[in-house]
Amino acid sequence: MNEKNEKLVLIICSIIALFVGAAGMYLVFHFFPNSTVTNVNKSEKEVTVNENGISDAVDKIYDSVVVVETYRNQQQIASGTGFVYKSEGNKAYILTNNHVIDEGDEIYVVFTNNKQVKTKIVGADAYADIGVLEVDAKEIISVAEIGSSEETKLGDTVFAVGAPLDSAYSWTVTRGILSGKDRMVEVSLSNNNSSDWIMKVMQTDAAINSGNSGGPLANSNGEVIGITSIKLVSSGVEGMGFAIPIEDAVECADKIMSGEETVRPLLGITMIDSNDIYSLYANGFNINNATKGVIVASVQDGSAADKAGIKKGDIITKLDDDEITSIAMLRYSLYKHKVGDTINLTYTRNDKENNVKVTLTASES
Repeated sequence: MNEKNEKLVLIICSIIALFVGAAGMYLVFHFFPNSTVTNVNKSEKEVTVNENGISDAVDKIYDSVVVVETYRNQQQIASGTGFVYKSEGNKAYILTNNHVIDEGDEIYVVFTNNKQVKTKIVGADAYADIGVLEVDAKEIISVAEIGSSEETKLGDTVFAVGAPLDSAYSWTVTRGILSGKDRMVEVSLSNNNSSDWIMKVMQTDAAINSGNSGGPLANSNGEVIGITSIKLVSSGVEGMGFAIPIEDAVECADKIMSGEETVRPLLGITMIDSNDIYSLYANGFNINNATKGVIVASVQDGSAADKAGIKKGDIITKLDDDEITSIAMLRYSLYKHKVGDTINLTYTRNDKENNVKVTLTASES
């Protein structure tokens, strides 16, 4: 075969190979459309996150979530969410928020099989906003797996399960990311406009609505890392929900279950926020001099503050190294201490700054 013929044969073979290859690829795509997909899933820890979302993680926790119904005088007055976090022997325990159950005399929970069960209130802590309910273990469907908020990172996928608005939307799942950690948020323990307490919480943009309170905030493994508690509501705020870190919640719940009494330190004073113009005026204080701190409205005889020389009209500006800008901040700083601890209070009296040591006594609750 001459050189010209050899080139012709080579060209013909190449063309045939091209057509055969193209035909083969067509057949593969036509009859095996999924066989060419390679590694399109993104793995987060133990659960696969793909175009189907986090359904595996939701399945893992879903049946541990309950709707909490609060009754008083046989009338339902509130509803929220909770989840089974522990089962011991023939008893199981449900975590929720204190503010979901605190005004009720009977509490019921509804499981995902729509069975309603009456619970026993084990106890609650208003400042920690944690409540613990007890049910017969045979009633529960699933127990939530507890994770770690401390191991989470900003941007981690998180989701909430709860009963927003009313029972028609029970077990709604909302997804977002962990937007912040160790946020200091002022909250009110009563229906007033002043803040009573500061909570250290996690922030998320997962949708949280009225009725979600007490439900789990979970990571992409379906492990509970927090308890949804509060949401900032304002015309200028969008997507700012908060959750109590699960470590704090479980520690509080374990104390409640053990019967250990929560004893917080007491100064023995009543207080007015420096920006509460109405209360200052009503109590006869010169509002022009109160620009910072917490004003002492009265001092209990024989209290820790009384023994330390604190008087009505003093303006507390610091507790140890914490700047005191509100009653909520003072309580938060104070309750980091134990009964018997000695703290340093900074206050002003007649425009003069003073420092005094105060040994803390016990409060009634």
